[in-house]
Amino acid sequence: MQAEAWVRTHRNLTGPLELVQREPWASVFTAPAEGGAVWLKACAPVHAFEVGLTAALAARHPGVVSEVLAHDAERRWLLMADAGERLGELGNPPARWLEILPRYAELQIAETPHAAEHLAGGVPDLRTARLPELVEVVLRAELPIDADERAALAEELPRFAARCADLDAAGVGQTIQHDDLHMHNVYLRNGALRVLDWGDASVAHPFCSLLETFRFLREQNRLAPADPWFGRLRDAYLEAWGPGHGAAFDLALRIAGIAQTVAYQRLREALPASDRPEFDRSFAVLLRRELRRARDG
Repeated sequence: MQAEAWVRTHRNLTGPLELVQREPWASVFTAPAEGGAVWLKACAPVHAFEVGLTAALAARHPGVVSEVLAHDAERRWLLMADAGERLGELGNPPARWLEILPRYAELQIAETPHAAEHLAGGVPDLRTARLPELVEVVLRAELPIDADERAALAEELPRFAARCADLDAAGVGQTIQHDDLHMHNVYLRNGALRVLDWGDASVAHPFCSLLETFRFLREQNRLAPADPWFGRLRDAYLEAWGPGHGAAFDLALRIAGIAQTVAYQRLREALPASDRPEFDRSFAVLLRRELRRARDG
């Protein structure tokens, strides 16, 4: 197996490389090794950018991103050290988010000058100014919702475009945005928290990041919308950005879900037809969730 031979050039394995997860966008393998288990992520072409992006972020932010042991951009292979336990396995404690969110914000701030570099490396471009046009294209494509639902979403485009313009005018630079920042992608090992799985990342408005963080706290932890934890986490995240960003943060969360439809459609177009029915179930949930949010004002 070529992948195992490549891994062995970087680590002394004490057992074989084994497949633990296969998805249309990536396959994940693990193997025991001297010094701890290693993990190999083999990305599909649609996520080819993830290899270079993760390696660059890990080099510049070793205490925030998964430890990259080696990478091969041409073969789309990413070799990482074991990151420990997922926050979800620990019950997704909100207090842990108080630790990681300020560090994640600092990463985003530091990566702002590298936005053009990330775009050149293939990271999807979901900058706020482009979003209305991109969403309009999505709504003209084949979607797993009926015509009335599509039309209702299309009616929201002018309001969405106005919100994007207001957010763009708030003056926060576009930077790397993880877009899947929840309890299954933050890991704890030896007291250190790290963010993994950058395959859904884009260059976008940074404040959109907490959409998934908050959604999982509501749905998995059963926190009420008015729970004080949301304010505490928002403030912990925004502290690094300086004062006066509360309105922009709220606005970013209003557009983040519709912005995700662009990413979903990009993935859908890259999938073989046989994989689309399962994918469409989650895509339909997203589209209908955003339609409900729009109707609720």
